[in-house]
Amino acid sequence: MQQTVHVPLGARAYDVVIGPGLMAGAGTRMAPLLRRPKVAVVTDETVAALHLPALRNGLAAAGIKVDALALPPGEATKGWPQFTRTVEWLLAAKVERNDIVVALGGGVIGDLAGFAAAVLRRGVRFVQIPTSLLAQVDSSVGGKTGINAPQGKNLIGAFHQPSLVLADTAVLGTLAPRDFLAGYGEVVKYGLLGDAGFFDWLESNGPALAAGDMAARVQAVTRSVQMKADIVARDETEQGDRALLNLGHTFCHALEAATGYGDRLLHGEGVAIGCALAFELSARLGLCSQECPSRVRAHLRAMGMKTDLSDIAGDLPGAAALLDLMGQDKKVVDGQLRFVLARDIGQAFVTADVPGDRVLELLQDGLRTRAA
Repeated sequence: MQQTVHVPLGARAYDVVIGPGLMAGAGTRMAPLLRRPKVAVVTDETVAALHLPALRNGLAAAGIKVDALALPPGEATKGWPQFTRTVEWLLAAKVERNDIVVALGGGVIGDLAGFAAAVLRRGVRFVQIPTSLLAQVDSSVGGKTGINAPQGKNLIGAFHQPSLVLADTAVLGTLAPRDFLAGYGEVVKYGLLGDAGFFDWLESNGPALAAGDMAARVQAVTRSVQMKADIVARDETEQGDRALLNLGHTFCHALEAATGYGDRLLHGEGVAIGCALAFELSARLGLCSQECPSRVRAHLRAMGMKTDLSDIAGDLPGAAALLDLMGQDKKVVDGQLRFVLARDIGQAFVTADVPGDRVLELLQDGLRTRAA
């Protein structure tokens, strides 16, 4: 059942291996990359309790020793204090330039550990072992690493490609349903941005995938990773096509900032709401039919996911404040906010030609519905 997707980036090319049971064979796959039989694993406390023993055993089978650091779980970890702690721990562990840092965890750990590897001794190699659906289909692939700033999400970081990604789909069984569905927000994004046939498949197979069908999970992760790999190969540092991967993220990042990067709104939940808003904005601008946002919302709701501002618990700032938060997004170029919009499901494009008053109107309508 295992699949391999190759990310063709010349000297920085690597494989993403997808399937159940990869943790047990991690040592065999990583041994050829190592100069000495030792790795430094960065993880979080929740993942460490669930999966670090299995990874230790998988690496020990190939004679590889493990030093491990377990950070607090949650988005709040992805900032300067825990980043500094990680870099200093790696230095104390005497990690050398030819060694490998292993990121064992979800997107927070992958982003933070990857950024630490990027700057440690001006760059050491790292391996991603993503343990969440969101990380397996998105954040572990493509080399974006970084941490959040008070001013916004992912504003400090570097492009640093992993040497290998091991996406063990069996570990997805340990995710809470909410966390799994948050990752599913990123899976849906791939169909919406560039593969209408994949979105059709998800409409039919999403419930089985959520219920634990392993073949469906492997297929969904593989297709998502293949789409991302194709885009990254064309545009590694986000000068053009790669911006398509930000479908839903301009709204999402503003909503995450507004909710304090906490449990009120998980990243994948923000992506799902952001995708629904992006399609609604596209329809209002006459770019696609109203059937498109209706279909997007219908599928997300059928999966039990958040789709609207009204689905976010607690207070939100006003529309103007949300629009201001969107202006901190990394996709701002020459002071102009770029949006990923769509002409149809599977036909997304990037544009800066979006009147601010139409975005404000969309947010105001969403907040009014929320207040009703």
